[in-house]
Amino acid sequence: MKRVIVDYQKLNEDILDLLVEKFPDGYDDSDIISFRNAKNEIVEAVEVKTEDTIYLVKVGVRLVKAMENYIEDDEDDDVADDEANVDFDEVKDEDAEDDDND
Repeated sequence: MKRVIVDYQKLNEDILDLLVEKFPDGYDDSDIISFRNAKNEIVEAVEVKTEDTIYLVKVGVRLVKAMENYIEDDEDDDVADDEANVDFDEVKDEDAEDDDND
């Protein structure tokens, strides 16, 4: 299994999906992995896995914002989809039936 370190700037939609799925309410200190990179700098990351890859996504304020924005965009799409699927003829028919029963 390969391990890939990913900066928040290089996150694709698939990795963001994995992050949001694993950490729907955000991550906390117990989810963070710390390690030293080749320059001997301490790097903090959260881990998400696919079948063949472990992604270590560097954490920070910008990652949190990227996850929040992604969730908000997804929720906006869901509302738009729900509104697009409303059949106004059915709504009128239901209202007419209510008036008949009065």
